[in-house]
Amino acid sequence: MLIVNLAILIPFIIAAFIPFVHKKITRIHIGWIVLFVPLLLFILLASFIPSISDGQTFAYTIPWIPSAGINFTTYLDGLSLIFGLLITGVGALVVVYSIYYLSSKESLTHFYIYLLLFMGAMLGVVLSDNIMILYVFWELTSISSFLLIAFWYHRKRSREGAQKSLLITVAGGFAMLVGFIMMTVMTNTFSVREMIGAAGEVSDHTLFLPALLLILLGAFTKSVQFPFHIWLPDAMEAPTPISAYLHSATMVKAGIYLVARFTPVFGGDTTWFWLVTGIGLLTLFWGAFNAIRQTDLKALLAYSTISQLGMIMSMFGMGSAALHNGYSPDSVVYTQATFAALFHLVNHSTFKGALFMVVGIIDHEVGTRDIRKLSGLITLMPISFTIMAIGSFSMAGLPPFNGFLSKEMFFTAALDTGALSIFSLDTLGATLPVIAWTASVLTFVYCMILVFKTFFGPYREEKLERPAHEPPVGMIVPPAILSFFVIAIFFFPNILGNHLLRPAINGIFPTFAAAGESLGRSISQWHGFNTELYMTIAIVILGTILFLTLRYWAGIYHLFPEKLSFNALYDFSLEQLETRSNSVTKSYMTGFLRDYFVYIFLLFIGLTGGAMIFTGAFDFDISGNAPIATYEWVLVIIMFSAGIAIPFAKSRLTAVLLYGVIGYLVAIFFVLMRAPDLALTQIVIETVTTVLFLVAYYFLPEWGKENTPKRTKVTNLIISLSVGAIFIVVALAVQNGRLFESISSFYENAYELAGGRNIVNTILGDFRALDTMLEVVVLLIAGLGVYAFIKLKYGKGNQNLEDK
Repeated sequence: MLIVNLAILIPFIIAAFIPFVHKKITRIHIGWIVLFVPLLLFILLASFIPSISDGQTFAYTIPWIPSAGINFTTYLDGLSLIFGLLITGVGALVVVYSIYYLSSKESLTHFYIYLLLFMGAMLGVVLSDNIMILYVFWELTSISSFLLIAFWYHRKRSREGAQKSLLITVAGGFAMLVGFIMMTVMTNTFSVREMIGAAGEVSDHTLFLPALLLILLGAFTKSVQFPFHIWLPDAMEAPTPISAYLHSATMVKAGIYLVARFTPVFGGDTTWFWLVTGIGLLTLFWGAFNAIRQTDLKALLAYSTISQLGMIMSMFGMGSAALHNGYSPDSVVYTQATFAALFHLVNHSTFKGALFMVVGIIDHEVGTRDIRKLSGLITLMPISFTIMAIGSFSMAGLPPFNGFLSKEMFFTAALDTGALSIFSLDTLGATLPVIAWTASVLTFVYCMILVFKTFFGPYREEKLERPAHEPPVGMIVPPAILSFFVIAIFFFPNILGNHLLRPAINGIFPTFAAAGESLGRSISQWHGFNTELYMTIAIVILGTILFLTLRYWAGIYHLFPEKLSFNALYDFSLEQLETRSNSVTKSYMTGFLRDYFVYIFLLFIGLTGGAMIFTGAFDFDISGNAPIATYEWVLVIIMFSAGIAIPFAKSRLTAVLLYGVIGYLVAIFFVLMRAPDLALTQIVIETVTTVLFLVAYYFLPEWGKENTPKRTKVTNLIISLSVGAIFIVVALAVQNGRLFESISSFYENAYELAGGRNIVNTILGDFRALDTMLEVVVLLIAGLGVYAFIKLKYGKGNQNLEDK
């Protein structure tokens, strides 16, 4: 349906009008205008829930480059619908939250433009069926998130965090693009659906494993999997509405979506299983371990996000085992891990979005996020405490919150997968539930830190910038709505399961769904006294002990020195890259124009001359050429004499005039060769160039005595003669060495093909339309840049870009 395509484009269209609307409407906060976009899109996508629940899917194609198989094709199924609802639903709440969070003195126009660009890009990622279009939106999420993270660009750490996120995610995106191209080579299609349909035919292809690794690299970098997780904590320098949106519900889940979407293609492969499951579990543990040591609330939430995303990723990996050896009714049971991953995906967006907003409230109202300064806020901020407790206890996996249900399902998946006899799980499988349980204990500890160290204990107002108090109602409503869903999903989980989760898992396992299998499961709050419940009880007991004795064992973190961390490795690599690149740049950027010409000409001589020698292209025959008339010899001799005379000219005026003689004689040759349009162009360009030379030389100092060493002159002479000789030989060789039929006959049909009688114009305007359009875009960007510099006004806050 066309309406799905429009859902992607609407945020971009509205973003283009925001600057004009903001100028016209001053009495209403621009955020209220922007709010209509995610609300409208959420209602639009929600209207598809009944149809999607009945097993329908929707696709629509707008031709773009049909000759290359690249079209703007959207595909809406259960999987993309879940992500679309999260993007728009949480996006609407974030917009409301931002209206009260951000000061009116902020550049709200830029903020909402960036936010809408990101929203549209994320919708493009999850709704695109063409992988090239998906990639375009994928990188656009990186660019827009860079702008959002660097929103407070006057802060050095904000700029550095934005740079780190951009470098890591874009690098992963490039790897993913190569993987996409390999997939296209294997399947001969750009359509994700058609790739899934050809899954059984590509598993033995030589490009299968490289494509798998490259696509996972893109997914891991975007979804902050170990060791690419280092960009997320630094991205917390962004305003809290951005953190609540990008880093809990949307951007970091783009990689999760990619893994889920390509599970039908790569699922069942040993490498895919162990990479997705193993990296996911490692990320789960490492994120939880590092969250405990944080003293900043947003940093703690950042590492908790890393950990929770690792948990979701590992469940998708476990669920992929169901595809081992293709479809089998006995393997359907292992799809429950994927069902649990989808369930926790939704749960995480609810409780983590609420937690980020509450942390933003604390920072906004008391002026600090430092846990060491915060305590005793429960009496002054009871509503914030309630929301924080609901979100934290859900993340810890306690009832009666939705996180408890998906965490129990996670334990079930780890136990069932660990008992399989494939993928060497008969020996390594026991580690899966052990790592899952250990990480969950650490999760419980940092969740208790969030609640008890922030809200309990003595109230210390002297350590706060402002007295603690509840925020405006508009700021508390969005996290309250999310916390409501945290509880509501616990009591009514099957509403979500039947209408969203089941259709989504059918999209991940289309072969099973086509066989009539009933995927998913009925979600219940009580399963009796089983292993999973005992694991939860043990988590609560051990987690409580560890929390109460935290000061006694926290010294373990000193065993991991900061200088050996991945952050230190990133900083060192970036510093060395900058230092080495500066050294290399300074070695050839001498500041002398002659040196730059020498580099260019030597490269030309080496590549062109070397290629001609290697291919034997020096062979040519001029015996069949037309005879050269006397007047042509005269013109050549005059041009030759003028060229020889230029280096020996005693004044700039003489050199410029001799240069002009050569140019005008070339125009005469065009006339003799019956090319009047080229002759006219040559005369105009030559006239303008000569005048500009004269004007420029007028402002230069007097031409003094030349002190060029003899060695330099000899070098210049050799290079000049070599370049000239290469050009002559190339011209002669090309004339007699045609390997293919000339394409000139094609352009001679310009009138029939393009409707133009002037061949040159049709080549530039029609046959080279895309190239010309890109050239115009470059000029447009340059013009905008010049205009921006002309209009740029520095305020007091912009004069110093370093932290105070």
